[in-house]
Amino acid sequence: MHKLRAMSEYVIRLEEMSEPSLLKFHVNQSISKAHHTFTNIDEAKGSPLAQELFYLPFIKSVQILPEALILERFSIVEWDDVKDEVAQQLVEYLNAGGAILHEAESNSLKAITLYAEVTPNPAVMKFVANKRLVDQMYEFKTKEEAGQSGLAEVLFEKPYVSQVFLDENYVSVSKDESADWTDITMDLREFIREYITSGGIVVSDSARPVQTAAAPENSSELDDISQEIISILEQYVKPAVAMDGGNILFQSYNPDSKVVNVILQGACSGCPSSTFTLKNGIEQMLKNMLGDKVEEVFAMNG
Repeated sequence: MHKLRAMSEYVIRLEEMSEPSLLKFHVNQSISKAHHTFTNIDEAKGSPLAQELFYLPFIKSVQILPEALILERFSIVEWDDVKDEVAQQLVEYLNAGGAILHEAESNSLKAITLYAEVTPNPAVMKFVANKRLVDQMYEFKTKEEAGQSGLAEVLFEKPYVSQVFLDENYVSVSKDESADWTDITMDLREFIREYITSGGIVVSDSARPVQTAAAPENSSELDDISQEIISILEQYVKPAVAMDGGNILFQSYNPDSKVVNVILQGACSGCPSSTFTLKNGIEQMLKNMLGDKVEEVFAMNG
């Protein structure tokens, strides 16, 4: 069993995250040498601490970082109602010498598998991992922006990489015309797999996620039709485009012209087939579900 003995007592500091279901519990001492993610109690067999947390019925996932834990809750509770009790339980567990990771989990690299998946956009390849990489969507279009993501930063060192999009358990990589997927896919897949396996930082705490289709901060101020459009995009369109390594973002709705504007991100951005998808898929769906409230849908690349 892997127990980290405290030089002094453990202290927990809470930090809210941009995603309300997540809460970060900073620890004043090291608790792990790498980043471990568990999404259920069976996965957590290698971590007695994570298993202990999964006995709480509202815990959805547990991430153990070198000096913090990120806990995700189910919607049955709000963090404000339980966070203090969870922090106290963590402090008591750690100060009692509770095991954090089994020795094997602590000292060995967790096996990571990664497979490449083509997308409708010939310039984009989707690399899917067998573990969650991020909790929100992130998009990096330049090497300067990639400074917020260790993974994106090393990918931009490849001369052909033009954009990186991250969501849940996959990385969508856009390339320029200087390389062909036939020549680079295998090497790129192994490069990403080795980076993740070695515990490399995928995104930093300061990285800003992209806005999702259903959560503009001012959504409560939007008209009823706009909110209906957002709901349809989130429920019916977003899952489909996510499978192709992209995202769709509501931008605006004009009730006079009945025109909907959306933003395409990730693999959808610049995709040659996006116009067909837009007109024959998204536009038709909105017309069918909202009747004469929608005449046309326009998209711009994010």
